[in-house]
Amino acid sequence: MIIYNVTIKVDHEVASDWLKWMKEKHIPDVMNTGYFLEHRILKVMVDEEDGLTYSVQYKCASMNDLEGYQKEHAASLQAEHTARYANKFVAFRTLLEEL
Repeated sequence: MIIYNVTIKVDHEVASDWLKWMKEKHIPDVMNTGYFLEHRILKVMVDEEDGLTYSVQYKCASMNDLEGYQKEHAASLQAEHTARYANKFVAFRTLLEEL
C-alpha cells in the first residue's frame, strides 16, 4: 500500500474554514477520483503562532494508482485549493510505503 501524505500548515485566520472545506469538498473530490481506498486527516500536535499544521493521508493500492491520480486529477484539485487559500498555507507532499 502507498500512502500519499500532504502536510499543510494553514494560517489561523482561515483554519476553521479550511478544515470544513477539506472535509466537505476537497477530500470527497479526491476520493471520488477512484484512485484511493481510504483517507484520514490528522492534526500535528505542535503549537505555532503562525498557523495550524495538518497531515492529510490518502491510501492507494499501488504506485500506478497514485501516478494515475497525479496525471489526471492532482493539478486541477491543487489549483482549486490554492485559489481558495492563496497565501494562507504552505504544503509539502510525502510518499510512504506501508510495510
